[in-house]
Amino acid sequence: MLVASRHGAHPRRRRAGGNGVADELALPLAGGLALLLAFVTAAAVLSGGDRREEGDRRRPDLPGGAAGPRVAIFSAPLPPPDSSPARQELAVRSWLALPGNVSVVLLAAHPSAHALAGRLGGRVTVDAAIDISFTGTPFFHSIVARAQAADSDICVLVDAEIILLPETITLLKHFSRSDLDWLVFSASRNISAFPYHLVDNGTQWADEHGKQVSFKKENQSDKWAGHGSDRGLIVAWNNPSTRMVAGVMPSFLNGRGVHNWWLIHEVLSSETRLVFDASNLVLGLYPENFSEKRGTSTSRNVSNPDGSWEYDVNRHLAALYGSYCYELPRRNSPMVYKVVKQFEDYMFSKNEGPNLSNSVINKEQNVHPEGGSLCEKEISYSSAVNLPHSLEVLLELVADKNRSVVLAVAGASYRDMLMSWVCRLRRLRVTNFVVCALDQETYEFSVLQGMPVSRDTLSPNNVSFDDCHFGTQCFQQVTKVKSRIVLKILRLGYNVLLSDVDVYWFHNPVSFLHSLGPGTFAAQSDEFNQTGPINMPRRLNSGFYYARSDDATITAMEMIVKHATNSGLSEQPSFYDILCGKDGANRIGDDRCLEPSTNLTIVFLSRDMFPNGAYGGLWEKKHGVSSACRELGCVIIHNNWVNGRRKKLHRQMASGLWDYDPGSRLCLQNWSNASRFSVQTDDPVSYDS
Repeated sequence: MLVASRHGAHPRRRRAGGNGVADELALPLAGGLALLLAFVTAAAVLSGGDRREEGDRRRPDLPGGAAGPRVAIFSAPLPPPDSSPARQELAVRSWLALPGNVSVVLLAAHPSAHALAGRLGGRVTVDAAIDISFTGTPFFHSIVARAQAADSDICVLVDAEIILLPETITLLKHFSRSDLDWLVFSASRNISAFPYHLVDNGTQWADEHGKQVSFKKENQSDKWAGHGSDRGLIVAWNNPSTRMVAGVMPSFLNGRGVHNWWLIHEVLSSETRLVFDASNLVLGLYPENFSEKRGTSTSRNVSNPDGSWEYDVNRHLAALYGSYCYELPRRNSPMVYKVVKQFEDYMFSKNEGPNLSNSVINKEQNVHPEGGSLCEKEISYSSAVNLPHSLEVLLELVADKNRSVVLAVAGASYRDMLMSWVCRLRRLRVTNFVVCALDQETYEFSVLQGMPVSRDTLSPNNVSFDDCHFGTQCFQQVTKVKSRIVLKILRLGYNVLLSDVDVYWFHNPVSFLHSLGPGTFAAQSDEFNQTGPINMPRRLNSGFYYARSDDATITAMEMIVKHATNSGLSEQPSFYDILCGKDGANRIGDDRCLEPSTNLTIVFLSRDMFPNGAYGGLWEKKHGVSSACRELGCVIIHNNWVNGRRKKLHRQMASGLWDYDPGSRLCLQNWSNASRFSVQTDDPVSYDS
């Protein structure tokens, strides 16, 4: 019997053309002998563990003496009307009926998920800490990362409406006896009707006549047809802390095709795990053809109800990342092992063909009836991804009940900071924001990261990556774009909170700012002196202000845009000179101005609540800016009064007021591995490529 060493926490990528695990076992072997060894290694996973079964039953780490591995099932249920609550509940009940130590994690924030968990007991929990696009669609790479952080022996990913049969746990228990890293997948079966229900407190299936069924005879593979849909796949793997793929997992939209097949293919090509195809077994049932579910819409996707652009995004990503669209080397290439069952024994056979082209890419073509190869289309056209939404439609989708929106304007030089800003808003459950991209690169990045983004075609084309900070000519050009876009949105009937992406939000300020009432323009003060008036000349910060869509504000903004257009400075002096008058002629008291022609009141916001980057030395406090702001009652803090993009990035990252991991392209969550994310102390740079 061969004994393989267990992979480390971060398995290295093997040399091209090798057999991964087999290489570790027998480096001197080559050709047919190495291939034979790979077969033996795979066989050890399926059949070599019977001798350890008794030891598994006595494992002390399983609560309540439950037999077998700890299995965590992860799923991201959609809210109604995009899904069937009845089918979801039946599916989750089937998971809880599986024998052994099984728990369920629903990755969602909507009330229906919490209601479902409340009905089903303590083994079902809800975790909303995953990345979600503006349409409400979860990101697949965030779901996988959350599963990888689980304290379990085996993770399972499955659609929220797939019924899992007891065979699932039987197979996983068998696999769990191996010390090797593995991944197993299976295509669920489509059924027109499911005439079974759970009895005995949800532990036993019965037919429509009340007769108990075991599914050992009822689930022959030729009775229910399988379907190669990506959404219909069941994927499971062991050792969650061990790396899945060698490279970066792109930001696939969950349930929008390709991502499961891409993951399987990339695990295989990365040679981090043995890969098994258990589709010959009936592990899961779905009471409807998945291909009929392609038209699933989201409540925030009204202008494009079939969601086809989300499928386009996933196909685009699959073609760009990894080896999904490329054939693996034929000589000594990694293999997928088919799992079959004869009587009560599991056996395996090599997949015909040395790569995944038949098992993966051709199956996925069945989901796209327009014909042609998914990969050939994407590679030949290399078309940019685009949202099918105009700015007007985006505003309609995201605006809150008061018709208020939060606007950020950013270019490629501040892409990481933009993403950290978006991650923070997502954590605060702020959904009424929209991004204006200054360049095509930022626009495409924002689309792929699930932002409601619009491309400003009139933006300057010569935006510098490292030399576009305060005082530069580039800065002057970019700031004038912001006021022009704000004016456009105001004219469309929406209130606007303009927030630079270097403004960190502790709390959502929109309700407070809106409560200041009509005829009011609220802005951050850029005054750095601790005492004295905060509305002194040129101390209005145009990087954070709230403008209402009323006649007075629109007229004032028109004057600001005109003044800035004819100025050789940035837009910021234009704001003060128009609203407060030259040298502060329109000042009222220490914190207000009154624009005489419109009767618009300008409110300079409290610096304790809305501090700028120089106020009180908050960024330099020894006990940390976060703690200092908590004591002060900050709503936001601006990371300005620092010269240069790199210094600005470093100060914010080092302070802990940072919510994005550029390496994984994921928002940082309470379950994230913070040790993977570090700040360079000398010359921090953007990690995105």
